[in-house]
Amino acid sequence: MLAAPESVEGDWLVARSQDAGRGRHGRAWTSLKGNFFGSTLVMLGAGDPLAQTLSLGAGVALIEAVAIAVPGLGQPHAPPLLLKWPNDLLLDGRKLAGILLERSGDRIVVGFGVNLAAAPDLDGRTAASLEGAVTPEGFAPLLAASFARMLARWRGGDPAAVATAWLARAHPLGAALTVHTSADESLGGAFDGLEPDGALRLRTGDGVRIVRAGDVSL
Repeated sequence: MLAAPESVEGDWLVARSQDAGRGRHGRAWTSLKGNFFGSTLVMLGAGDPLAQTLSLGAGVALIEAVAIAVPGLGQPHAPPLLLKWPNDLLLDGRKLAGILLERSGDRIVVGFGVNLAAAPDLDGRTAASLEGAVTPEGFAPLLAASFARMLARWRGGDPAAVATAWLARAHPLGAALTVHTSADESLGGAFDGLEPDGALRLRTGDGVRIVRAGDVSL
């Protein structure tokens, strides 16, 4: 372990490997050596913004930490680094990292998986890695600091500030998206921004659809 395992806000639990990890919707998880697997706990307070918007904030914290760890990423003439709704980080269109939030009462565990060293084989998708540019030991404090800065913004600033920061690092307005809302249903349209609770706005031929759960393909 690289951080204290106590379940109090501000602490991080980082594993060198996982043998029972899982992704969203119960997807299988592959734990490759040198990748990052870390979680932290957020205790919700009476004055906090909508809990659903914490997912956006976690994405902002993650992309800012990666940009600090590998300064050239996301800059002109470099492979593009962007957030994909609701909680993936893409490098040159391939999945570099994912975030999973799970809530119990007033506690939310925010888990991050980042391909620092190697890209796993994904069913129906392609993955990317940072090819060892930073180690888990080096990345952990960068992400912890970035998440702490984001959490302070999320709690104390303009309620829309985190959403605005997310939009600035995500697929642009008007981007063509396909949203898979279930194994048998998908919607095609153009990205039309976010609802106040972080839900996706998808402009279709029938108007704007509000999507609160689903997987997005660009």
